[in-house]
Amino acid sequence: MRESLWINSPVKNVNLSSDFFTQIGFKLNTQYSNSEHSASFFVGNIVVMLFNEVTFKSFTRNELTDTKTSTEILFSIGAANREDVNRIAKKTAAAGGTIFNDPAESQGWMCMVAHFLIRMDIVEICYTWT
Repeated sequence: MRESLWINSPVKNVNLSSDFFTQIGFKLNTQYSNSEHSASFFVGNIVVMLFNEVTFKSFTRNELTDTKTSTEILFSIGAANREDVNRIAKKTAAAGGTIFNDPAESQGWMCMVAHFLIRMDIVEICYTWT
């Protein structure tokens, strides 16, 4: 059996979210559902599944987080270098994402880390380099 990691997240609109993540460079995983109910992407060897809220709630049987007041999920993804983070930040803004803070060095224990957060529906992403 092959070990793998699948990250599942609810989104308000699968098609808009799928377009957004494709525009910023995520690779579409055509092996799994890509419809109005779900979309699948590869981030390295990790599979990220986006589900519409109704579908997600049907298999978690839990209430969803109110993302106006809290964060549901935070993806942290490695980038090659600061230039790569800056390039992704520009793609994110062009695709309609919101940059919460400009790429910058922080948390010295991680060596040089650049980060920015984007929000599409209820998904936040932090890109870092070390």
